[in-house]
Amino acid sequence: MYKILAIDGGGIRGIIPARVLERLETHVPGIVQEFDLYAGSSTGAVLAAGFAYGFDPRFMRQMYQGFGKQVFMDSIWDDLRDLKYILGADYSIDNLKALLERVIGETTLGDLEKKILIATFNLKDESHDPPRWKPKFFHNYPDSRGDSQERLVDVVIRSAAAPIYFPIYQGYIDGGVSAINPSMCALAQAFNEGFLDIRLLSLGTGNNPRWLDEQNGDWGVYQWGLNLVNMVMDGGSEVADYQCRQILKDQYFRLQPQLLKPIGMDEWRSTGELIEIADAIDLEPILAWFEASL
Repeated sequence: MYKILAIDGGGIRGIIPARVLERLETHVPGIVQEFDLYAGSSTGAVLAAGFAYGFDPRFMRQMYQGFGKQVFMDSIWDDLRDLKYILGADYSIDNLKALLERVIGETTLGDLEKKILIATFNLKDESHDPPRWKPKFFHNYPDSRGDSQERLVDVVIRSAAAPIYFPIYQGYIDGGVSAINPSMCALAQAFNEGFLDIRLLSLGTGNNPRWLDEQNGDWGVYQWGLNLVNMVMDGGSEVADYQCRQILKDQYFRLQPQLLKPIGMDEWRSTGELIEIADAIDLEPILAWFEASL
């Protein structure tokens, strides 16, 4: 049996899956380290890297609570220079990089005993002629691409470099552009490696309530705006959920709490509220799935 843990993107809302896993470990001690493959996109990449490195959910939850403010630190001078985020990213990547380097150091993907898959988006893939942008999934399975030599910190930051929020990092941006829910990517990778008896736990970071009442609007770029971006990302997450559910049936479990109000990926002041959301989740269905499947 091959066990996969896949975690969505969502910025500071990554504290939800961290806390859910922390609660699960009070019922099944050490369960997080029982997984064979950790897959993540954006904030999910941070968590996947932490678990693959050997940190427990409690440590990761505390990291989110303790350093969320520093990661999403802004200043009035930065806002004035960039006109908030019209002419530049809202936040520097430096604080996140310093934090990850402090806890993970110079570890490479190949140094990890556990398998990992991290979703990113390459802005210029020069293996094509002419070059083009395309998703890139870094992993530490044996192949000819040399991902195992990549520094874990750099790969995670590439996945977390959300447009508008953070600058481009080493030619890559947020993995959520192509796979905010990396579950299907992880499943495809596991199949490619020859694993067929698979159990997949997929954890979301909270579903923001979004909808449109418009029935027959003649809309252009101005009206669609960020609605279209959010639609594509939310839709992509649901598509991955549908695909995994159809393929794996009861060998797959998806936990995605519904938020009662929108909480942005940079709202570090909401960490207490996010913990409350995670604590209110009924763990019985997921514990029953663990017992039946794992």
